[in-house]
Amino acid sequence: MKQLVNAFLAIVIVAFGLMYLGSWMNSNQGYTGKNTLTIYNWGDYVDPAMLKEFEKETGITVIYQTFDSNEAMLTKVEQGGTTFDVVIPSDYAISKMKEENLLIPLDHSKIPNLANIDSRFMNLPFDPDNLYSVPYFWGTVGIIFNPEMTKGIDFSSWDSLWDSRLKNNIFLVDGAREVMGMALNSLHYSVNDTNEEHLQQALSKLNKLSPNVKAIVGDEIKMLLANEEAAVGIVWSGDASEIMGDNDKLDYVVPKEGSNKWFDNMVIPRTAKNVEGAHKFINFMLRPDVAAKNTEYVGYSTPNAQALKLLPPDISEDTRFYPSSDITDHLEVYDNLGKKMLAHYNELFLMFKMNKK
Repeated sequence: MKQLVNAFLAIVIVAFGLMYLGSWMNSNQGYTGKNTLTIYNWGDYVDPAMLKEFEKETGITVIYQTFDSNEAMLTKVEQGGTTFDVVIPSDYAISKMKEENLLIPLDHSKIPNLANIDSRFMNLPFDPDNLYSVPYFWGTVGIIFNPEMTKGIDFSSWDSLWDSRLKNNIFLVDGAREVMGMALNSLHYSVNDTNEEHLQQALSKLNKLSPNVKAIVGDEIKMLLANEEAAVGIVWSGDASEIMGDNDKLDYVVPKEGSNKWFDNMVIPRTAKNVEGAHKFINFMLRPDVAAKNTEYVGYSTPNAQALKLLPPDISEDTRFYPSSDITDHLEVYDNLGKKMLAHYNELFLMFKMNKK
């Protein structure tokens, strides 16, 4: 009996020891804790050297994980299986995260470098007064085209895409908001329009575009356009910049009827374990020298006015990716349309894709 009691006590002692060790490792060497910071971001969307520099300056170890869509990010944050300290969602996703109480308000006193952000990119409808988010990168949706393959076509209007000379020569990005938004804009409607008559008009116009559409594709659109597999593409400005870096024959324009102006932003989830470190990281990424280096690596447009001054003129003065306020004021941020309307947008987009087939 004594042997059984001793054995039981030994098991209990070992169990408690393992629990303590596990807790220690989680707080000191695991995914959360004061000396670690878990970041959830889009793939290849930060300069690794900046993460190393942050670690060196703060002694905080960065754990970096990636997602490929706002929807995938939302699902993982909602499930709560992995705790993230900083997440980089897009504008409309922030509205949804606020609605579902997934974010904590930011302490602006701990982010003094917020003063470096261009005022044009602050206090936007998806987050008034930037209570929950800080701009990271921004851009537009527009037309990338090969002038040598499209001679005589003026792409200053969305209607140019319906030119019969572009038969089987356009790639569309696989996004319901982007494609439906383009069609709505071409009809002089908002990218956030929910009027059913307008949406049906947009679908009808998209169906007329089908002969010109070679394919509706994902990330491969960058390689395909750079390799001149088609003359025209509807893309995000950051992708356009990357494509043009691989093929300098190409050009990019935001049509005059308007388009989407998007923002990716840094937020702190409600389940964050290292809120102090999260604020330090956000402030670090807003430092002009850091933001400038990060911008050169990523290739997207920075909202950081002070960082812009540190960039080479061929980047900072490129009005295709840093348009004037006359243009940006005419663009729209995607609204959070709600589950029902977003599902309807997806349904209409699927109908167009099926018609294309």
